[in-house]
Amino acid sequence: MDILIFRTGIESTEHIENIAPHLNSIKEIYRWSFDLEDREKILRVEAAGISPRSIEKTLAGMNYYCEELPD
Repeated sequence: MDILIFRTGIESTEHIENIAPHLNSIKEIYRWSFDLEDREKILRVEAAGISPRSIEKTLAGMNYYCEELPD
């Protein structure tokens, strides 16, 4: 299992509610969470067999900024 960390443009729980069904529908994702208190609005994803680009594209397709953080 991989832990992927992204900085995002998510600003509110309403944004998370919009995104949740899309993240929940990706079978490779086991768990995900947002930290809206962090200045980079961190998205943490526990997954297996999915590329970070797929997650970035999912959020970008919904007009939300998402970029994987380097190790």
